[in-house]
Amino acid sequence: MITGDIKNKVDAVWDAFWTGGISNPLEVMEQITYLLFIRRLDDEQTRALEMANLLEQPIEGNPFPEGNDEEGRAYNDLRWSVFRDRHAEDMFDIVAHRVFPFIKEMRGEDSTYAHFMKDARLTIPNPGMLQRVVDRLDKVPMGNRDTKGDIYEYLLAKIASAGQNGQFRTPRHIIELMVHMTAPKPGDTIVDPASGTCGFLVGASEYLRENHADAINSGMGKHHYHHKMFHGFDFDNTMLRIGSMNMLLHGIEQPDIRYRDSLAEANTGDAEAYSLILANPPFAGSLDYENTAKDLQQIAKTKKTELLFLALFLRLLKPGGRAAVIVPDGVMFGSSKAHKELRRILVEEQKLDAVVKLPSGVFKPYAGVSTAILFFTKTNSGGTEHVWFYDLQADGRSLDDKRNPLLDADKLGALAELSDGEHAKSNLPDVLRRWDERDGAELERARTEQSFCVPREDIAAQGYDLSLNRYKEVVHEEVEHRSPIEILDELDRLEKEITDGMAQLREMLAGGAA
Repeated sequence: MITGDIKNKVDAVWDAFWTGGISNPLEVMEQITYLLFIRRLDDEQTRALEMANLLEQPIEGNPFPEGNDEEGRAYNDLRWSVFRDRHAEDMFDIVAHRVFPFIKEMRGEDSTYAHFMKDARLTIPNPGMLQRVVDRLDKVPMGNRDTKGDIYEYLLAKIASAGQNGQFRTPRHIIELMVHMTAPKPGDTIVDPASGTCGFLVGASEYLRENHADAINSGMGKHHYHHKMFHGFDFDNTMLRIGSMNMLLHGIEQPDIRYRDSLAEANTGDAEAYSLILANPPFAGSLDYENTAKDLQQIAKTKKTELLFLALFLRLLKPGGRAAVIVPDGVMFGSSKAHKELRRILVEEQKLDAVVKLPSGVFKPYAGVSTAILFFTKTNSGGTEHVWFYDLQADGRSLDDKRNPLLDADKLGALAELSDGEHAKSNLPDVLRRWDERDGAELERARTEQSFCVPREDIAAQGYDLSLNRYKEVVHEEVEHRSPIEILDELDRLEKEITDGMAQLREMLAGGAA
């Protein structure tokens, strides 16, 4: 989390756009992403020159060619460290007419990031505004990987707080919870088929850096981490650019972030390719049968995207692979044939591990829909003995449109240490603790508690309904009521008191009149 001086510098960059007339937060984010990419190219050029000088060999790995272009203009002018010091009009001319065309046509850098710059477009309208943005962005420290990642996450949070496109962001503390519950391993191949800003992939990468640093920092483990571990698909090019930059600034060199309609018939070539799915797919909407992959329709003949994505997850996972995915409550209890069949498959043919019910305010102010997190393992041979349910009632923030924190910053999130009294404000750490006991002490919990286990047979008997309220038992406090005779006697007494009081009042009024 960034604070103080760095936060003020990032805010100043954002404000430069808003005061300059660019008020669409997604456009602001896109333009910042382009400029960060251009700044990164300058850093790459500096490293390549330093290495060439150190080894006394020709320069290699430099994004900008040496010498001049066909019009005799120095390629060196395209570097951030050079054009930032030019007069506003010169800077604008270089960036608009030379730098942006250059990054759109880059072929030397075979990376996800270069690929998504091919339709880059400068929308900053005038030299003065560009100079203000570049000057302010240049003051933001981007040398440290952790700082870079935190800065970009803060910028992404500003998209949400600005009240637009927040639907692309799953709250970071919910991502943290799901990642720690699935505990990514160095050998995993991780996918988010509706990746947006790549929050789940970033969360998984940070977990691995914190818990498996040795395994991912050398040899084949390092290559797998940077080139083969992370896969994200989306069909919004703006989100792909933003998501790719998010991965880059969190230190991932070559993630597989691609334009792709995950549900389409054309994209069926990676069945059983992944060992971990982390996702929050689109809830609303429906698709034409003609455009939807036929193998998904074989699992669940439906037009509902939330069911099709669930079928997709089953297809993408390797046997033994696991998933943590957010679904709307309707998936839990829907009565259509497709709803029931998908739930039956999860319980009977795969291993359904857990259902964590989320409070309905988690995605406010963008959506008030009730949701749950499904955790399951693909086995193709069953294995569900019992399903662990948790009724998550508080996530550390108010559940209204403002989503204000209810605890200090160091006590928010799934890893915080909370007192018993603070549990009512955030259940996240308790979820993690109880999750680890789901095959032990949790089996003994009564269904009146916040978490409990339900045998597979009970779920089957309920038509594979997975809604927590179907199984949770509510304890009603016994209240002793007085007998009707006592109540009538009390009413008689009260009525007599009222009558006597009125008689006394009449006497007082009559005496006064005399």
